[in-house]
Amino acid sequence: MRPYIQELARVAPDTFISCYPNAGLPNPMSDTGFDETPEVTSRLLREFAEEGLVNIVGGCCGTTPEDIQAIARAVAPVPSRAVASRFFYREPA
Repeated sequence: MRPYIQELARVAPDTFISCYPNAGLPNPMSDTGFDETPEVTSRLLREFAEEGLVNIVGGCCGTTPEDIQAIARAVAPVPSRAVASRFFYREPA
């Protein structure tokens, strides 16, 4: 997913970017149907945030409340991705 998010951030500097990954690849033998742990998912999303690639993060298939809590803790201290302004405000005359 990283190369796609990196390219999106590169070509769309004036756009907010969200990333809601699955908790890894599907595995019907896993309790949640996915193998990735909250620690792994939150570490990866923190890396995305630290690289300035994302504004909003969350979880999709296989993520649990524990995943979302770990993600929130991991990204909380990281500033959101800077978004270039595409609108220019002019004071009324």
